[in-house]
Amino acid sequence: MSGNGLGVGSSSMRRSSSQPQKMDKLQARMSSAFPPHKTQLPPRYQVNPGPWRGRSSSRRNTWVFLGSLLLISFFLYVISLSKGISHFHRGPGSNTGYAVIIDAGSTGSRLHVFQYIKEGSIPFLMVKGKESLSLKTRPGLSSFASNPDAAGTSLAKLVKFAKENVPKKVRASTPLYLMATAGLRILDKDVQDVILDSCRNELRTAGFVFKDEWASVITGIDEGIYAWVAANYALGTLGGDPQETTGIVELGGASVQKVSLLRLSGMSCTLGEAAWESLLQMITSGVLKTTRTESEDGDEVVDPCTPTGYVFKRNSLISEVTNDQSVQDTLPSIRAAGNFSECRRAALALLQKGQDGCLYKKCAIGAAFVPDLRGKFFATENFYYTSEFFGLPSTTSLAEMELAGQHFCGEDWLSLQQNHQGMDKEALLKYCFSTAYIVALLHDTLGVDMRDDRLRFTNRVGEVPLDWALGALIVHMENDNFGEIPPVWYFGDKAFIIFAVLGCMVILGFVVWMIMRIRRPQVKTIYDLEKGRYFTTAARNH
Repeated sequence: MSGNGLGVGSSSMRRSSSQPQKMDKLQARMSSAFPPHKTQLPPRYQVNPGPWRGRSSSRRNTWVFLGSLLLISFFLYVISLSKGISHFHRGPGSNTGYAVIIDAGSTGSRLHVFQYIKEGSIPFLMVKGKESLSLKTRPGLSSFASNPDAAGTSLAKLVKFAKENVPKKVRASTPLYLMATAGLRILDKDVQDVILDSCRNELRTAGFVFKDEWASVITGIDEGIYAWVAANYALGTLGGDPQETTGIVELGGASVQKVSLLRLSGMSCTLGEAAWESLLQMITSGVLKTTRTESEDGDEVVDPCTPTGYVFKRNSLISEVTNDQSVQDTLPSIRAAGNFSECRRAALALLQKGQDGCLYKKCAIGAAFVPDLRGKFFATENFYYTSEFFGLPSTTSLAEMELAGQHFCGEDWLSLQQNHQGMDKEALLKYCFSTAYIVALLHDTLGVDMRDDRLRFTNRVGEVPLDWALGALIVHMENDNFGEIPPVWYFGDKAFIIFAVLGCMVILGFVVWMIMRIRRPQVKTIYDLEKGRYFTTAARNH
């Protein structure tokens, strides 16, 4: 029995000693760094796994969300800086730019609106039909010499025309230039400055890109360079072999420019309206001795450049010749007696006026050195308008021009008016002088043969107008660093404002969230073995 009893006791003792060992192992597992799994706990210690796994997943989702917000905000910010998302497809109407140039000439001011596509340093001009977008108003800026402060008001109609032809959305990036030529060059420097300041006041508020220095008086050489650039741009020879380029002779309102093979000549001789007035001054002053005739009162001169039968009105004549009252009282009467040969001789005398001041071995026009004509030439502006009036082709020779002038000068004024009804009488009156002047300039002065086929009387090549203003555009695009065409925006011109606001809101929201997170107390989660649950407590900073 004792053995049996001992056996029972030792068995009981083994069971009682094994229970504490199991509890010790269980407590050791509970005291590990990780919370116990529910299978490791007795029924009363089984609890939910706690927020560990949920918090890890939630934290990962939070960072993904915040990263997405930051990426979106950065994307919107970039869009707001660049004003849209650009693409560079050169589709219809894309990558185009505008430029406005005012040619302030002697007889009027002409505004040109150019639309182009930038192709490297040389733009591609977009021409709509045969006529470029231009408008001319009269009178010229030089007519405001007695009231220079009012000159700017004469540009109001031109500015309105520019606004009508340049889209509103690109006006703020469209440059506006005013370039005055010989009409203003002949005025005193002080008068020029006042006239230009008046024009600047008008152009500053036009809504285009404008700088004060962009309103200026250009030299005859500049004008010639611009005309040469325009001609060779139209021919496609600009930037190529200089020996393959074409020269240009431009007959403007008060100056002539000749440029060939980069040999430049800007001559301040009088042409057009100014030439006509100078001719009348020479005639009435008696400089052209052969124009005087003997009359009963001995106070009459002959004008060989005006068709016979035309009667000069004394008041009109006085206004064209002089403003000096003492001279007005002694002006002789003028009798029109059209004669091409005599008119050509008078024109030559006008071209040679001022040769006493020549500082070169030879001065072809006044005191200006003029290089010989070489290669092919375009004769533009008033050369072209004269040939067009007589219906002469662009390949006409000076001999054909002479014949047309001889016939016109020999016609009676009344017959000319009947044959050209509806035409401005002042313009019609001057074609005798115009033909004689062209022959005297090109043949008698510059040495062009009467049947030379190098000249072309034209004002355009294909659809491109041969205007010095076009050459000025090309030159200034390079020198003034404009013409870089802005990309086309998918989202429109105003969408960048919306993108900027949204981007700022996202960034602001993120900053607020970060501040709140930093200010929120840091906590840690602890598992209570006795109570069998998790609880949070403030974390200590070490």
